[in-house]
Parts: sequence; structure tokens; C-alpha cells
Amino acid sequence: MRLTTKGRFAVTAMIDVALNNGKGPVTLAGVSERQKISLSYLEQLFGRLRRHGLVDSVRGPGGGYNLARSAGSMSVAEIILAVDEPIDTTQCGGRENCHDDGRCMTHELWSSLNDHIFSFLRSVTLEDLVREQRAKRNDPAIDTAILQDQRGSALPAGDVVSTAL
Repeated sequence: MRLTTKGRFAVTAMIDVALNNGKGPVTLAGVSERQKISLSYLEQLFGRLRRHGLVDSVRGPGGGYNLARSAGSMSVAEIILAVDEPIDTTQCGGRENCHDDGRCMTHELWSSLNDHIFSFLRSVTLEDLVREQRAKRNDPAIDTAILQDQRGSALPAGDVVSTAL
């Protein structure tokens, strides 16, 4: 499987937004500068992320993007799929026509690998990646704004956030 820059950049940009979300809307110009991703490319990606309900846009001066939901409720798979990045290792794109318009001998192997990859990406949340970045920076504080949705409601009482890795 080859994950293109579209999926990689979408995940990277979402981590950046989550890390900076507590300071108000995050501008794409800021993400572009910090992550060295083209602003026009980010605009395309964030249009798709917004249509899939992962980010909300704020217009006008001081505008930008906020997470539409808590970082803990967004999986890496959801982010990748939102930008139309296929998660597929089969040669035929899952159409089962890879060998003389039929299924090749290794189709089940690659299809099974797809399932494992998708399951793994679905199990990793944006919150996990943010926590990882904070640990690399020796910043164990988890910004509660990352764990809140755009309405400012905190996680349900039963959800416990640990800063220990």
C-alpha cells in the first residue's frame, strides 16, 4: 500500500490544528508555515475535511479552523478517507479483476492486509497522535481544548484522560 501525500498531509494538518486548537481558530496559513505544506493544497484538503464534519470553519478576521468534534472521536482512518485517499493494497482496487478479469492468486492476501491496515488506522485517534507529539516535546500537559468539541462541552464524565504514556 502506498499512502500518498494527500493522506499524509491531511493527518499532519489535523494534528497541527488539534495542537493549536485551544488558541482560537487555526489558520491554514499558520499550518502551512509550521508544516511546510502548500496553502492551496491545504485549502483543498480542508474543504473535504469540513464536508466530512471533521473541522468547522470560522470566517472573517481571526477566522480559521477548529475541530468539529473531540480529537478522541476522530480516527486516522476517518481523516484519510475524508480526503478520498484509498486504503487498498490490492492491484485491482478491490474489483477482483486483477488477473484476466478474474481474481489473482494473491487477492485474498492483499485484501486481508487491507482489513488489518484499516483496523489499525481506525484504532488510532487524533488524540493519540497529539499526545505523542506533546510527549516528544516533553510537554505532558494535555490541552483540554483538544478534548472538547466546538461547543466547548467536555468529554462525558466517564471518559478519563491520562497524560501517562
